[in-house]
Amino acid sequence: MVIARKIPAMPVVNLVVVSGVILAAALAGALYAFHAGEDVNWDWQNYHDYAGFALLHGRFDVDVAPGGFQSYLNPLVYLLPYLARHGLSAPWWGIVLGALHGLNLALIYWTARNLLGRTESPVGPLAAVVIAASGPMTLSEVGTSFADILTALPIVAGVALLFAGDDQGQKPGRAPAQARRLVIAGLLIGAATGLKLTNAVFLIGAGISLLLMMRPLPALLCFGMGSGLGMLATGGAWAFRLWRDFGSPLFPFYNTIFHANEAPVESIVDTRFMPHGLLDALAYPFYWLVGKHPSSEWSFRDPRFALVIVLMLLVLGASIWRRRELLGRKDRRLLFFFWGSYIPWLVAFAIQRYAIVLELLSAPLIVLLLTRLIEAWHGESDAQRTTSSRRLQLATIAVALATTLWSEPTDWMRRPWSDPYRPQLAEALQIPATFLLLQKPLGYVVPLLPEGSRAYQISDVVLPVVPGGVLDRRIRAGLAQPLPGGLWALYFAESLEGNPLRLDLLDTYDLKIDPDRACLRIPGADRIDVTACQLIPLASKASTAELNPAAPRN
Repeated sequence: MVIARKIPAMPVVNLVVVSGVILAAALAGALYAFHAGEDVNWDWQNYHDYAGFALLHGRFDVDVAPGGFQSYLNPLVYLLPYLARHGLSAPWWGIVLGALHGLNLALIYWTARNLLGRTESPVGPLAAVVIAASGPMTLSEVGTSFADILTALPIVAGVALLFAGDDQGQKPGRAPAQARRLVIAGLLIGAATGLKLTNAVFLIGAGISLLLMMRPLPALLCFGMGSGLGMLATGGAWAFRLWRDFGSPLFPFYNTIFHANEAPVESIVDTRFMPHGLLDALAYPFYWLVGKHPSSEWSFRDPRFALVIVLMLLVLGASIWRRRELLGRKDRRLLFFFWGSYIPWLVAFAIQRYAIVLELLSAPLIVLLLTRLIEAWHGESDAQRTTSSRRLQLATIAVALATTLWSEPTDWMRRPWSDPYRPQLAEALQIPATFLLLQKPLGYVVPLLPEGSRAYQISDVVLPVVPGGVLDRRIRAGLAQPLPGGLWALYFAESLEGNPLRLDLLDTYDLKIDPDRACLRIPGADRIDVTACQLIPLASKASTAELNPAAPRN
């Protein structure tokens, strides 16, 4: 006789819910990417696309910084967007990236469940997902080449692990599981930092949050070991290459420490977005609330950070009034992580894109603080608890809807999918040639050029080519070995504010634009065309045909 075993219903329900959340998150990201259009952001034009191309085709030893100093950021994180964009047709590559980015919402749901408890109503976690889904910086990067939203996936997953289980790691049987979670969390956040160094602020926040563990020292050791291995896995090879080629593992950054000969001995810091004094710094979340954007080039509106501050103060006030602690250990740890990451971010960068992880995590934090605030006033009877639960659900839904409606995303430049960027090069540009880039951003043009071409950026202000240095010698060696397509200068057809054309830099290499041959146009991704002009030696015009016999004549 076969005895049928009864399968518990709860795990099946949980599996269905989790699967539904994951599918819904991916679908939401895919649909938004399709709605938003094709990504042509400035950084993609400058170095994102080139980074993936150069890594795949071994161009870092051939070209000279087509994206300027950003060319030496870890290219591994840009390989996936490059493969998607150049391996799939429009709009499918954007939809695939959007679906991947949308998985951040599933991780936010998981984080909220870990914080609120699995016996709580699903309203809280779902409200957190809604708040996270409407984040202005999050929406602006869905379906794009930006690394911030891509590396948010391992960071948010790592944070979710930091708050999984309980803090009672000293009890028998719990310590090994907790240690494994901390090591894996460290691996994930460390790997994200190796891919993009600005994510180091979240390592700081995580370390600060672990100080509130029951056994902080073992927790820090486990997390530190994991994060070190994660950073080494994703960033070690690139750091070694930079050290080998230039004498600095972080070239060209922090050159006041490493003194690489190819970079100026000064810090490369973008100070445009940093606050001017303490009061200005404290006001940033409230600037974002009303639509001011000192931390971003483009406008956006975000009430999340201001809401976190207001709710945090209300919970603190309620704790004092009720004379009892309303925040549990996990709650306080999340606040330590949030502000322990936010303050280093504000001091080091204050660039809004770099805080996408905090924008996402503000969603479960808002729901958590609202929950603790309403719980402070419920009574002991079943009827009072039921009433309090209903109030909490209504308040959570109202806050989620209000936050979503008030939010306004920024725009990093998109094209409609009906008009994807697929430029056709003139016949004269379809022959391998050497190209000197005289402005930025022009890195995205390099993958369009014929195989075997070379690209030398000579106009970057932050990282000028050092006379007699490694990069200068590479340029001169390339010019001494002409390619069949000759020599070309690339720059914008229109005058751009703050981006002057410096034709005088051609003098360094004894070159000038040939006045007897017509310049060509390459359609620009953002509707600003790129001009391609043939170059000849300063002292000779007779060698034009030899330099580029296939080029058109006036």
